[in-house]
Amino acid sequence: MTEDSCQPDVRTRILLEATRLFGERGYDGTSIQAVSEAVGIRRPSLLYHFKSKEDLRNAGLEQMIAYWKDAIPAILTAATSGGDRLDRALTAMVAFFVDDPNRARLLAREMLDRPDAMSALFHEHLRPWTGLLTQYIRMGQGAGSIRADLDPEAWTLAMITGAIGAVAVGGVSSHMLLDSPDTERQIRELVRIAKSSLFTPRQEP
Repeated sequence: MTEDSCQPDVRTRILLEATRLFGERGYDGTSIQAVSEAVGIRRPSLLYHFKSKEDLRNAGLEQMIAYWKDAIPAILTAATSGGDRLDRALTAMVAFFVDDPNRARLLAREMLDRPDAMSALFHEHLRPWTGLLTQYIRMGQGAGSIRADLDPEAWTLAMITGAIGAVAVGGVSSHMLLDSPDTERQIRELVRIAKSSLFTPRQEP
């Protein structure tokens, strides 16, 4: 075992750089050697932690999926009110992509390059938490705090894809406008739209 493979944070560094490179270049355009060089370790050291490029990609995706499976349900169940619950979930979802834009870029690429595989992954791992979210939306509709004409599933999907899109490609697509809004401005507007379309006026946090 090499010295650099013994570093306690090397696995995290590998995943961060792999996520960045897969997001920028795509899976086929990224080599194990490129990831190794980006991390500053030798190729055998990387292969000590991840047996193949596919293993590395899967680990990066699993890390993101784990967040959705664990953090979001915890936020939904810990909040004290319906409005607070959904507001916190929305904030956490947006922050997840803003904190590391490469996550959004990787997801966008993977959904385009491997739609069947990603559909199966979402179906297996993410439906439980999205189902919980739409359940809380319907509860809010019953209590009068959420707009009655809102479609819970369509709203949830629009917010997720909106956040991914704004972070992944917003920096490019913004140049079609005379006044190009940066990612922070786009996300701020997305959150405003999300809240105003979700909560009834008296309930909006």
